[in-house]
Amino acid sequence: MPATPTTPEDTPSLMDFDKDVVPVGEDYIEEVKSDAGKVISFNCKLCECRFNDPNAKEMHMKGRRHRLQYKKKVDPSYVVDLKPSARSRKMQEEKMRRQMAKEEFMRQREEENRWRAEMRRYEEDMYWRRMEEEHYWEERRRYEEEMEFYEWQRRRGVPHPRPVPPKPPAALEMHMKRPDTQIDRHVMAKHNTIYPSEQELGGVQNMVSTVEKALRLVSDHIAEEDNPAGMETDAKEAEKKPAEIKTEPADGEKPEGTKNENQPPPRVLKGVMRVGVLAKGLLLKGDLNMGLVVICTEKPTRTLLERVANNLPKQMQESDEKLDIKLCVEEASIVVTNQTEPQMTMKITLTSPIMRDQPETDTAKDPPDVLDRQKCLEALAALRHAKWFQARATGLQSCVIVIRVLRDLCERIPTWVPLNGWPMELLCERVIASTGQPLRPGDALRRVFEAIAGGLLLPGGPGLYDPCEREATDALSHLTPQQREDITASAQHALRLIVFRQIHKVLGMEPLYTQARNLGRRGNRNRKRRRDGDDADGDDAEGKKDKKEDGSEMETDGVQAGSK
Repeated sequence: MPATPTTPEDTPSLMDFDKDVVPVGEDYIEEVKSDAGKVISFNCKLCECRFNDPNAKEMHMKGRRHRLQYKKKVDPSYVVDLKPSARSRKMQEEKMRRQMAKEEFMRQREEENRWRAEMRRYEEDMYWRRMEEEHYWEERRRYEEEMEFYEWQRRRGVPHPRPVPPKPPAALEMHMKRPDTQIDRHVMAKHNTIYPSEQELGGVQNMVSTVEKALRLVSDHIAEEDNPAGMETDAKEAEKKPAEIKTEPADGEKPEGTKNENQPPPRVLKGVMRVGVLAKGLLLKGDLNMGLVVICTEKPTRTLLERVANNLPKQMQESDEKLDIKLCVEEASIVVTNQTEPQMTMKITLTSPIMRDQPETDTAKDPPDVLDRQKCLEALAALRHAKWFQARATGLQSCVIVIRVLRDLCERIPTWVPLNGWPMELLCERVIASTGQPLRPGDALRRVFEAIAGGLLLPGGPGLYDPCEREATDALSHLTPQQREDITASAQHALRLIVFRQIHKVLGMEPLYTQARNLGRRGNRNRKRRRDGDDADGDDAEGKKDKKEDGSEMETDGVQAGSK
């Protein structure tokens, strides 16, 4: 490591090491004044000298001669340092010079040791990073082999678990990072415009907490109405529980009572869970339609739905927010809307796991007013979708952003409406997760369009396996052949626009111009235009200029005609 050179300014002089001399004998210096009272000179009684400069007064009191006279005539105990000789002065300077050289040597040695330690640490880090990358690529090779085996088994119809891609090391992730591209900037700008505002998010949170609290109170109220004696017995048993003494029955004797005999019947309403875009965090600005699912012990009936709808306003009286409640028996739900801005709608659906466990033909013991079976099954499916999404898609980089952007695309373009909802969410998760590495929003959106444009939705394609169903189910089975072809053609057109840097047309926004986009035109700003009045080549130059202008006009017209 090269040594740091030292300059003469870095080496302190000998005067810096001298002690500051305190001036003495100021009382023995008299001021000589003129007739006008102005000080014209100073007279020292100790040294019997005279001087006129006021600035020399302090220097005189610090001088060696004045201090010796002060010691001789005033204070014999005053110490005056001996005047060093030339030899002692040179020895002291040499000593200080050696000391400074030693300090400089130690400083350079410390810097060199620090540099060597950093180099050793850097080499160790590079070694372990290389080992991690080699391990990652080995795992990646195994993952590709397992994916080939998985695809082979899937084509044969044999169920086989899907392999999990390896996670790249942190060093490789940092190496793979690159600056934001034009597509990334447009996608993030579009995402910022469709993301709900703080006011909308606050309103959603208040409404959800109010309705959930009211449903818990409704559950307590219905349980108390159905079994008032059981509620009182539970309270009494809770008070007497510390005083009870457990006794074991003798051999051959049966216990007088069991725990199950004293237990009250289970609650009618067991719990409430969030579903849909509310549970998945996919709300859009201006589209605040939320959903809740109430789990019932038995099959929900119209009577139970009416009881919940009638008790719900009573439990919401303490809330400051005014909500309208509407009963919708055909949808097996209750619709709650607010009266203030922003406009929000919440759909509360009643369902029970018995609807899925019991066969569809076994309906002899069902109540006469049981709710629609298909609506209850759809609510159970929404519960499974929300749990799966939170476990698989929420932590996947760029997945939620791409789904929000595609949800906005489905609302703007009618061709994409049949794909909105669970099929779109499942498709995005499968496509983005198949890369095995983090993707930027622009790359993730382009990969989704590439998958659709490649014929994933066309009849005869591989389809999209639904992981939330017991039987092998295609999540795209509801699409007609014409809808599949229309969506595929639209994805191909969108992919073509992305390739030609027209992503803003796909997203439905204004293009984001950057400063680098116009750098190529700067070279033409300083070009000199041909003068019309040249001496010899004036006519030729004018003719050439007109010819060029005509050619440019034709070329422009051709581009416009081609664009039309």
